[in-house]
Amino acid sequence: MSRRLISSGSPFEAHVGYSRALVQGDWCFVSGTTGYDPDTRAMPERVADQAANALKVIGAALAEDGFSFGDVVRVNYYITDPAYWDEIAAPLRAVFGDIRPAATCTVTGLIEPLMKIEIDVTAFKG
Repeated sequence: MSRRLISSGSPFEAHVGYSRALVQGDWCFVSGTTGYDPDTRAMPERVADQAANALKVIGAALAEDGFSFGDVVRVNYYITDPAYWDEIAAPLRAVFGDIRPAATCTVTGLIEPLMKIEIDVTAFKG
């Protein structure tokens, strides 16, 4: 079974020693992804914008090895304030509304104070 590492070019990947995503056979595991703008590396203030940015990076990682959001079977959301749940609903629904993968949302602290959300997904195309 082949194993492929996917990088988004984030400086965190080399610094910490992880891949944006790992493809093993028919599975793709996308690492926790925060809301940094993938083009400017700036962190938006609004949690909905951070969610949209994270999904953009996740979508690109999935596509690099032929996966899509339609292949996502599991998604985990990590938010720093329970009040953010309603604010992130629209960008999440725009991507997952028809797919409806199994999901969990956890309220927790994140590495940087500007980070309000982190998202990871597991995809399967067997």
